[in-house]
Amino acid sequence: MGVSPTWIAEAPAGTGLNREISFGSLGAGRVGMKDIAVMTRQMATMIAAGLSLLRTLTILSEQTENKKLASVLDTVRSDVETGLSLSDAMAKHPVDFPPLMLSLIRAGETGGFLETSLESVANNFEAEVKLAGTIKSALTYPVIVLIMAVLSTVGMLIFIVPVFDAMFTQMGATLPLPTQFLVVLSKSLVYIGPVAVVAIIAFVMWWRKNKNTDRVRKVADTIKLKLPVFGGLLAKVAISRVTRNLATMMGAGVPILRSLSIVGATAGSWVIEQALVKVQESVRQGNSIAGPLSQEPIFPSMVTQMIAVGEDSGALEVMLHKISDFYDQEIESTTEQLTALIEPLMIAFIGIVIGGMIVALYMPIFDIFNHIN
Repeated sequence: MGVSPTWIAEAPAGTGLNREISFGSLGAGRVGMKDIAVMTRQMATMIAAGLSLLRTLTILSEQTENKKLASVLDTVRSDVETGLSLSDAMAKHPVDFPPLMLSLIRAGETGGFLETSLESVANNFEAEVKLAGTIKSALTYPVIVLIMAVLSTVGMLIFIVPVFDAMFTQMGATLPLPTQFLVVLSKSLVYIGPVAVVAIIAFVMWWRKNKNTDRVRKVADTIKLKLPVFGGLLAKVAISRVTRNLATMMGAGVPILRSLSIVGATAGSWVIEQALVKVQESVRQGNSIAGPLSQEPIFPSMVTQMIAVGEDSGALEVMLHKISDFYDQEIESTTEQLTALIEPLMIAFIGIVIGGMIVALYMPIFDIFNHIN
């Protein structure tokens, strides 16, 4: 264009087209279980290959796709450079690194088998990711169908029912009870809808604030375990997680009382957490693990018997792994059965709801035709 620049400067990083776009809590604002599983697997592999811990942390912080995890690993590397151990440096980020992972790494550092501990962490979290994926895949279809059913119902009440109501009013038709119910529901939706939206938002905010309190967890977790069909599935998930975590920590050399405390906190169920508190007291007094568990209804007799056999034979870790593997298979089988059962039930549910609304709307027309005839 015949113009010569008189001054050129490199744009600062993160500006213009290079700006990072973040959606806050919807995106990379947290470190997920899958990120931790991949990171620990890579860390164990690099340390086994002879790379130094600092070099490993540098590579991981540069290669990970999760921006939050990359920032945390960079901070951990800086703390390790100042002389802190890996577990102490990670302990400064309790939100990103769970207690189970920190305890296993600390045990590996103390015993001189950090590589083995990292492999245990990776195996544990990979199993957790697989379990979570199995449950999500089973629930995705019914949740989507339920959302579509609700949206379809609301759409008919807002856009279609008023048209029929105006037509019936002009024709002077006498509305049967089902049609009257739809008309009243359609008119009241103008007031009920905003109130329901506000109530849902308020409940979600309250739930996020109070879901981890003992008072709420005591009620919510007890109700979850009593749900038909899903209660048994949730119990199996919790038992699988507890036995796997306990076996992993025992294999890494973490003291039994410390292991029970951490496993209880990561069980995801208030009922199981309280049961493990009783187990801690039993072990602290020199008693067995299976005794207190046999008195808890959530633990089947098969679980307590296998734990008792493991304690008597000195192979408790092996037995816990077998229990976890058994329940993982049970969970996979149960979710497959639920998926096969839920699909036709959800289709029938949508057919009944939508079909019932259509029949209710056409009932006055049938009456009018009968009067004409």
